[in-house]
Amino acid sequence: MTTIRDFMTDDHRRCDDVFAEVEQAVANGDKAAAASIFARFQDDVLHHFAAEEGVLFPAFERKTGMTMGPTQVMRSEHVQMRELMRSAAEALAAGDVDAYAGDAETLLIMMQQHNMKEENILYPMCDQHLAYESAEILPALQAEMPGAGA
Repeated sequence: MTTIRDFMTDDHRRCDDVFAEVEQAVANGDKAAAASIFARFQDDVLHHFAAEEGVLFPAFERKTGMTMGPTQVMRSEHVQMRELMRSAAEALAAGDVDAYAGDAETLLIMMQQHNMKEENILYPMCDQHLAYESAEILPALQAEMPGAGA
């Protein structure tokens, strides 16, 4: 049976792969492709955040009573990453590869740190506390992330 941790970690990897495609397009000097692929990356990440913030985090908080713990930290990091993605998308749209590179480097570091916390701390806690609810939670998460599991 798929766990919440497995499902959400797989989606992190899928998003990472799309981000790597953006980097490759930038390295190849294909600004139009980079902007287009980044838009797909941004959409995928925003769906991932929506699934966490709309389905997973509330279920975890209801079950554990922890509202100011790990989920609050993840939400605040989501806000920071949304801003970095917005800035990076604007830089690509303007053809400013240098500005994009700065945003992308910061975003990459932040995503790596964020994903490690989720994958090693929060998702295992979710699997532990939401074991009986996972049959309902996993389809709800998948519905929020159209590309997940693909």
